[in-house]
Amino acid sequence: MSNSEHLATVMVNAFIDAVERGVDLVPVVADSTSTAKISPFMKQFPDRLVNVGIAEQTLVGTAVGLSMGGKIAVTCNAAPFLISRANEQIKVDVCYNNSNVKLFGLNAGASYGPLASTHHSIDDIAVLRGFGNIEIYAPSCPIECRQIIDYALEHVGPVYIRLDGKALPELHDADYQFKPGAINQLREGDDVALVAMGSTVHEIVTAAAQLADLGINAAVINVPSIRPCDTAQLLTMLKNSRHVITVEEHNVNGGVGSLVAEVLAEAGCGIPLLRLGIADGSYAIAADRKEMRAHHGIDAAGVTRSATALCKGA
Repeated sequence: MSNSEHLATVMVNAFIDAVERGVDLVPVVADSTSTAKISPFMKQFPDRLVNVGIAEQTLVGTAVGLSMGGKIAVTCNAAPFLISRANEQIKVDVCYNNSNVKLFGLNAGASYGPLASTHHSIDDIAVLRGFGNIEIYAPSCPIECRQIIDYALEHVGPVYIRLDGKALPELHDADYQFKPGAINQLREGDDVALVAMGSTVHEIVTAAAQLADLGINAAVINVPSIRPCDTAQLLTMLKNSRHVITVEEHNVNGGVGSLVAEVLAEAGCGIPLLRLGIADGSYAIAADRKEMRAHHGIDAAGVTRSATALCKGA
């Protein structure tokens, strides 16, 4: 695997390998073959792809029907359209009926940048956390993404996997082993714990290195598994820090910031918490990724500023 890879490419390769080892897998797209980068799968297995056109409700309904027929159905389209347009079908057909469907939210967060709020998915985790039985994952790098997908294809039941729209470098070495629910600590530190999911984990890795140069010891905590989540493990990683900052390309409500707040509050833990993300009542600005993250303070420089101010009591 290369040092930097598009997570949709990882997804497609996982699908090809699954079919080759005998998994009865059928991808369903909504005129989203380009978004899903699924051309290699189509060339190898031309009769295994279902394209319903621009009809996200039909996309999810078709996947549920395929799962009832014994197929491993996977939906592959842009996260904002999957979650918003097919919300009822996900809630009722997939979740309430505990259907064996794997939903891939592609180009999540603000991956579409200048295309603005119609194409941004900054509420998907919040929405799906309200649906009781769907497992929710947000991989941060290619090796983690591949292991999550391989697990999801074996797991019986609904799964949502949030995939960023840009190529991401590796964060883990070859012996990394993903486990559903497990939290992954990449760096230790007791001045501040930096917590993120998905692609913003890379921002906190960089921020922690910058903070070290300023004499601030930052822990780096990656949360790839939103549900299930080993909250006891997460609390253990947080409770020895003087401060906690969560970082996400998602609204500050309902995502990893809310998850951490719940864990701290339910444990009666009074550690100061700062949630960085798209502010309450706001939308992500229409801009490229770098400018957007800088504007909302969720790039490495913004995290470093916030952590420095928090640790120094500014």
